[in-house]
Parts: sequence; structure tokens; C-alpha cells
Amino acid sequence: MKNSLTWSAELDRDAVEADEYEPIFTAEPSTGEMELADRASLQRIAGLSTELADITEVEYRQLRLERVVLVGVWTDGDAAHADASLTELARLAETAGSEVLEGIIQRRDRPDPGTYVGSGKVRELRDIVVATGADTVICDGELSPGQLRQLEEKLKVKVVDRTALILDIFAQHARSKEGKAQVELAQLQYFLPRLRGWGETMSRQAGGRAGANGGVGTRGPGETKLETDRRRIHKRISRLRKDLSAMRTVRGTKRGRREANAVPSVAIAGYTNAGKSSLLNALTGAGVLVIDALFATLDPTTRRASTPDGRNYTLTDTVGFVRHLPHQLVEAFRSTLEEVSGADLLVHVVDGSEPSPHEQVAAVREVLNEIAEDHTTAMPPELLVVNKIDSVDATRMAELRRLLPDAVFVSAHSGKGIEELREAIADRLPRPGVFVDALVPYTRGELVARVHAEGEVVDEEHTPDGTRVRAKVRPDLASALQPFAGTGG
Repeated sequence: MKNSLTWSAELDRDAVEADEYEPIFTAEPSTGEMELADRASLQRIAGLSTELADITEVEYRQLRLERVVLVGVWTDGDAAHADASLTELARLAETAGSEVLEGIIQRRDRPDPGTYVGSGKVRELRDIVVATGADTVICDGELSPGQLRQLEEKLKVKVVDRTALILDIFAQHARSKEGKAQVELAQLQYFLPRLRGWGETMSRQAGGRAGANGGVGTRGPGETKLETDRRRIHKRISRLRKDLSAMRTVRGTKRGRREANAVPSVAIAGYTNAGKSSLLNALTGAGVLVIDALFATLDPTTRRASTPDGRNYTLTDTVGFVRHLPHQLVEAFRSTLEEVSGADLLVHVVDGSEPSPHEQVAAVREVLNEIAEDHTTAMPPELLVVNKIDSVDATRMAELRRLLPDAVFVSAHSGKGIEELREAIADRLPRPGVFVDALVPYTRGELVARVHAEGEVVDEEHTPDGTRVRAKVRPDLASALQPFAGTGG
């Protein structure tokens, strides 16, 4: 539970424009420390379901992720690539609260259309489930409704695919109203074609010859409970889309306010668990949640930062990416990801301790390009940042510098390279383009303060008549200084 006295729990983006969030109790822990404590106190208990709400009587793909066996299909790439994909699936399963017992991979040209893996592998998988006492099988891919049904009939345990697993993690970690709505929309879009009925839930409400039981007006084919649930879910999806559209408008208004104030923006993007939140804390002291887990933070966090030469800008941490990110999540989180396309600079964080960082870079760029194409906008300039260099040796560092020659190498944990990153961000942010030479009266000191905050001061002199300032500023500030201008170019 959140403490009602906590001043920093959910800092709104409006804090970027107004310093209205002053600390009251300086001894209180940061937002991230409190979230970490909340998660530690709410560890999953074996035997309990992870679903958020039972909104229908239809078997609604309830996830009981406790003791699991992983199964993957190796269709392309080398063996190391297949192993890395299954290893990532294991980390996802552990993040969701399950215990991974065993994992198997089958080499095939393509997944089996009926059971994802071949019939022989299904029998082998059933033997493993019985031997280990597993209660769930997780497949490293998105299963069709038919594959899901056949696998469960043959294995006699719950079967979950990669998409449902990621959706479950998102449902656990969403905190804001917008984040929860986005996750619910993605879940409903995924579950809708996979609704199944058990027993009497498939029966007609009044169909056929209702006779004395139904009476006049109830005769006919009737409507199944499945159809009723499907209609209710369609209505809920429509409502969520309207709500998210309204939230998107509010987000756009706040973004427009920052743009009107000419505050440059920097978006942090990257693979999940690459250290984006740690980097935000290192650059701004934001105090957001940091934990070694996939998709630990979902809600974007914006904080104010300054370049070494004193220019202000905003830094926004966004949701992480992963290989084969479910398209339902990309669609649901589109309004949040628009923060990236609207930024002046994209800081792309890469985990230097991963064996295949270039594959993570490709996965992130694939999603970002998809968003840019949908909005017919160009992505902002990209600054690659390789994080966690304190976890690699000299040989690995040399290899990373060869693979990613234009990157900045840092350790958010130890602070190494952070100052170099600040300089790199400052060099790539848009600079003021109008030179002014103005004698500003002392009664208009707010204009001089704006020059220092938003522009680049070349020279400043205090005279009996006011402050003589020569600086490069943006056009709107240049217009405000025009009445006091002497010479300029």
C-alpha cells in the first residue's frame, strides 16, 4: 500500500514545467525504494492464480505459473541463438513468479500447425511434465487457439505461450491508470479469439423448443454464454480505446506545453533490463525503481536535467522492449511510445553484459521504426549507450567497441562514463540559433534569467543602465529581447 504522506510517489509530468513538488519529509525513501518494498511484500504464493479479475464464466486462460517446463522451436539461426531465446524465456517466466524446471528445443523448418512441436516431441514433453511434477508448459512463441487447445488436451496441464507470459508480467507491474488500461486492452485483444467454454457455460440461454420453461418470446436458437462474453469483451475494448484516446490527448497537451516553453526532450529507450531506469537515476537522481528483472518499470517517468553548460532539458524513461514483443502491446502502448518519436534525441541503452547486444539493438529499432511508419514521422537522432561495463572484462570491452564504434560506454551502477554521457547529450541537443546583443534594464531581470536558462551566454556585463548580455537564444526569446537590442546578427 502507498503511504498517503509520500510526496514523490507518482510525480506528474507537469513537475517538469513547475517546481510544485518540493520535498516535505526528506528522510522518506524514494519512489523506487517504496515500489521495491511493495513487490517484496507481495511475492506470489504457490497455488494462487495470477489473473487480475474473473470477468466471465468462460475459462479465461487463467495463468497459474508455478512449476513450469519450457519448450521452443528452432527454425532459423544457429544453436546459440536458439539457446539465448530459451534463456530469455526462462527469465521471463521467473519474473512472472514461476520456477523453471526444464527446457527443451526442437529443430524444425517451421512450428507444427497442430501442436507447435511434433507428435513425438509432445509425448516426450508429457513424460517430462509427469516426471518433474510441472503444472504449466510455456512455449517460446505465440500459439494459435487450435495449438493451445490440442497441447492442453495431450499434456493434461496448462499451456501458456510467450505472449500470454509477457502480458502477465505487464499486468503485475502496471501502476498508473494509463498503464493498467493499456495492459487490459492488450490482454482482451489477445484473449478474445481464445475464449473457451467449460460444461454448462456453452449451453444456450433459452434456445430450441423452450416450451413451459421459456414461454412466448424465448423460442429460437438462443445465444451461447460464449457469445455473450465475446460481446461484453468487445464493449470493454471499445471503452478502453476511448479512455486511452482521452489520455493521449492530455499527454499531447502536456507535451505541447513543454514544446512551447522550448525545453529540449531526451527519450531513453532500449531492451528490457538494459539499465534505463538506473541511467535515469544516475543522470537526474530521480529515485525510480531499479531491480534486476525484465519489464520492472512500465510507466514512463520524466525528470528535468541540465547539460554541463547549464541548458535545461527533460529526460523520459520509456517501457522496455524484447524480441518478438507482442503486437497487442505495441498497439496498446503506442501513445506512450510516441514520447520517443517526439523527442529531440533518443538515448538507446544497450546491456553490455549480454552475449548478443547487436540483436537487442535490432529488436528495439524494429519496434521504433514500426511506430515511426505508423505516424509518418522520422525518429530523432540516436545516441547508443552501452551500460553495465563494470560487468565485462577488457577483452569483451574491445569487442563491444568494435561492434558498436559510435556508442558511449558507461556504468550507471558505478558512475563510470556518466560525465562523458552528459557531454555527448549536450553536443547532440538542438542549440539556440539567434544571436542577440541587448542592454536589459534591471527591472527586467526575468529576461536575463531566461537567457541563462534557455540560451548560451557569450558575454555578460553589468552597467549603470542594466545588464549587457550577448548570447545565442531561440527565436521566441529573441523577440522578447528585441526592444532592448543593440546590435545582433
